[in-house]
Amino acid sequence: MPFYERGDVRIRYEEAGSGFPLLVTPGGGLNSRVSNWPTAVFNAMEAFKNDFRCITMDQRNANGGESSGPIPTGDPWDAFADDQLGLMDHLGIREFFYMGYCIGGCFAGKLLERAPERVVAAVFCQSVGHRPDDPDVMYRHGHENWVPEFRTRRPDVTMETIEKYFHNLYRVRPDFLYSVSRDFIRNCRTPMLVLPDDTPSHPLQTSIDVASLAPNAEVTVFPWREPPELKERTIDRVRTFLRANQPMRAAAAQ
Repeated sequence: MPFYERGDVRIRYEEAGSGFPLLVTPGGGLNSRVSNWPTAVFNAMEAFKNDFRCITMDQRNANGGESSGPIPTGDPWDAFADDQLGLMDHLGIREFFYMGYCIGGCFAGKLLERAPERVVAAVFCQSVGHRPDDPDVMYRHGHENWVPEFRTRRPDVTMETIEKYFHNLYRVRPDFLYSVSRDFIRNCRTPMLVLPDDTPSHPLQTSIDVASLAPNAEVTVFPWREPPELKERTIDRVRTFLRANQPMRAAAAQ
């Protein structure tokens, strides 16, 4: 199991397949990790390994994962992007597709903001987002599903530090994707494909807003998880969308 290291950050990653690079991060909120793929709505590493060079990773400090690093209280969304872009640099990859599940919708927004010349196209799958009728749903999720096990492993990290971390994740920009503004998405011309969801932490409205605001966004039908035939067509649509946006020079080299 390979690792990428930069200073006091250590990122575990995996690869499958060949072709144009596709960085894909699983869901799970702050516990986004490689071992979540078997229980995902569909396993992108398996679905696309015959089409692209698929790369995935344990996010920094995910419980049950093997990536670690400081708790970034200043700008945690930027810190996640640093890890993701740093991994791509480590692998010698300049341009790539990105597909994010759950919290990966917020990762997608920040990657598009930070590296518009590198992220060729982005897929938002069941994106996390702010829910006005329950504004602290992600804050609670972090306290319930991440804090207890993390503090068992890292008793050196104080609750004061964790509160600052959560504040900067979910309360600094209590709207939309948390990681970027509506104005940014409105002016981002990168091709996007949105696969909506509608759960407490995956508001349907967030997916609708991304698809409505971004000038080059497409959206799938909703719901799309059932029946199985519809889910397979949705997976095929992701594949077709990515192939259509693959740089011509990379396509010609294959």
